[in-house]
Amino acid sequence: MRIQIDNARPEEKELVVSLLKEADLLTEDLPDGLRNFLLAKQDGVLVGVAGLELFGSVGLLRSVAVYPTHQGKGIAGQMVEQLLAGADERGLREVYLITTTADRYFDRYGFAAVNREQVPEAIQQTRQFSGLCPSSAAVMKRNLTQQTA
Repeated sequence: MRIQIDNARPEEKELVVSLLKEADLLTEDLPDGLRNFLLAKQDGVLVGVAGLELFGSVGLLRSVAVYPTHQGKGIAGQMVEQLLAGADERGLREVYLITTTADRYFDRYGFAAVNREQVPEAIQQTRQFSGLCPSSAAVMKRNLTQQTA
């Protein structure tokens, strides 16, 4: 099985929406151009997606999904690692995510739960944080750079 991971193109949005709906993830607030979204494909067919929205020095990891037939093969992990490496290269300090079901999964990538009050205002103002995700959803953070005293 050869998986190719590439940047999403605007014309692939409907494919992304279909996958996210099957995974029971949000689609209402997807950015039109799918900027900073990655697509995993096998033989040209979409099998996974992951995105990173940028807000100054922080980011929001979102829409990480893989079709059930391809889960357990490390595809999501490859996309997450690639997005986190890109965030670090861009100089982001922190990446946040909001999840109702996958908090244990993201532990392995250095994310840790944080109180909603600790989240930067830019993330709090996203539709995901402020209304689309339930207030019971876990909010997690990963630091990308070491702060020096």
